[in-house]
Amino acid sequence: MLGGTLARAAESGSSAGSSNKLALALEGGPKSVTQRFKAGPRWGEPERDQLNRTLEQDTLFYWKAPRTNLLLEKFRKICPVQHAMTCSSGTAALHIAVAAAGIAPGDEVITSPITDIGTVIGVIYQQAVPVFADLVPGTYNLDPTDVAKRITPKTKAIIAVHLCGNPCDLTALKTLCDRHGLILIEDCAQAWGARYRGQPIGSIGHIACFSLQNSKHITCGDGGVVGSNDARFGPLLQRFGDKGFDRIKGGLFESFATNYRMTEPQAGIAAAQLDRLENIVSRRARLGGLLTEQITSVPGLIPHEVHPEDRCVYWFYMLRLRPAAFGCDRAQFVKALAAEGIEAGAGYIPVPLHRNPVFLKHGFFAGRWPVRESGLTSMDYNQVQCSEAEAILQTGVRVTIHEAMSEQYIREVAAGIAKVARHFAAA
Repeated sequence: MLGGTLARAAESGSSAGSSNKLALALEGGPKSVTQRFKAGPRWGEPERDQLNRTLEQDTLFYWKAPRTNLLLEKFRKICPVQHAMTCSSGTAALHIAVAAAGIAPGDEVITSPITDIGTVIGVIYQQAVPVFADLVPGTYNLDPTDVAKRITPKTKAIIAVHLCGNPCDLTALKTLCDRHGLILIEDCAQAWGARYRGQPIGSIGHIACFSLQNSKHITCGDGGVVGSNDARFGPLLQRFGDKGFDRIKGGLFESFATNYRMTEPQAGIAAAQLDRLENIVSRRARLGGLLTEQITSVPGLIPHEVHPEDRCVYWFYMLRLRPAAFGCDRAQFVKALAAEGIEAGAGYIPVPLHRNPVFLKHGFFAGRWPVRESGLTSMDYNQVQCSEAEAILQTGVRVTIHEAMSEQYIREVAAGIAKVARHFAAA
């Protein structure tokens, strides 16, 4: 775990960490990265074929339509769920999940403070209360021990965010849910093809949510899928993505929901993309593991921590700096990495979600928050403390991992990281 990672990071002698000190490219020295990778086109004839087939149909509407059925058929091979609903975005998938789970005004949902705001939009729109728990230092995922401390009689669900495509500790989180009668929702937006202890991500929790937004491993521009094997929630997914209407039974509206439907052209493109998923994520997993292997012994660095039985699919790779180990700040470190030819950036999101103005002002609906004003919650986001999440964002360095990269490219990236670390090592 992290203790071992930190201990290894304090040693020297890896292939990346044992070279002699070299002049930085930033100061006129040679670049570490001599190779270049060029990502190929993300779509082509398979997507074109699906679009052509769509244009031959007499409908572009999702219900019982060929492209939607094809997408769901292929999706179930990746995430084996009985019930699934295509939708307009990953945010929509999460809102559908929260609504199907019966999250009511004033209910609390525990989740990560480092995630896209889409994780909690559905919670807030259901007039429920996001509760942010702290994270594990090296995985950047929910810390089950801290989650347990934040469970109250109002807690109804946990949303586990598999950040960067790295699986959460689902056994521990599922145990908490079973003990307290909670619902476990998996936010798999960044985790297409990831595996937890050999099982597909999305198949362990009660409800799984995926994103097809343009930056994800596979995409149709924007879109999502929500699925479940739970008989309590699975049958509700369709109606909560389709204005509350049950297209199987028909009849009057028995529930209220918005329109999150996906169109047939989107479904066709996504279905074609799924055929390439395994090649994409298996290569990212291999390259990310190689980068960890190469930088593990570099003093002052904390590599991205992944359980040996899991598959992380590296939506991006994030290492951390131990500030006391370097005579520079993170901005200087990242600038030096860029000069070496490494695609890297500082952190991920600027601040944890609860540090954004809309949370600090509790101003979600025209500057107001009805559930707080009515006394259904006393949540004050100004008082929320997630110290490890804060530290992760202050010390994290994001490194691009892409399936078009070669192993030699990754080795050069690792050498460049080690070179910069040695240069700025504190005396």
